[in-house]
Amino acid sequence: MAHAIVNPDGLHDPVPFGYSHTAAVPAGSELVFVAGQYGSGPDGAVVSADFAEQVTRTFRNIAVALAAHGLGLGHVVQLRTYVVDHGVTRLGPIAGAVRECWGDKPPAQTLIGVAGLATPDVLFEVEAIAAR
Repeated sequence: MAHAIVNPDGLHDPVPFGYSHTAAVPAGSELVFVAGQYGSGPDGAVVSADFAEQVTRTFRNIAVALAAHGLGLGHVVQLRTYVVDHGVTRLGPIAGAVRECWGDKPPAQTLIGVAGLATPDVLFEVEAIAAR
């Protein structure tokens, strides 16, 4: 893996919340930027109105996008996450999916609560940056 995930002493442990504080990418690494993915099937339609199902499918879609470059979820260094109607109840499904994908070394992540996304049925969207 071309990057290092570090959660420095002196800052709270972010891992239970589904992110890390920092990710370092060495000079000369190739970066792959994944546009905002959401809980869609191959036809672009949202697969479910259920928030947790959209979260799971979104991360699966990021994995598919990365595989097109010969990369996997372990190459992700940063996530930018957008959540419609964000509240504490939305954190559990997100943190659970992140744990399932990255275990105890999740990427750096910023979560942004938004009023809406591309269409009214999209509740969750994630951009990713990966490093080779």
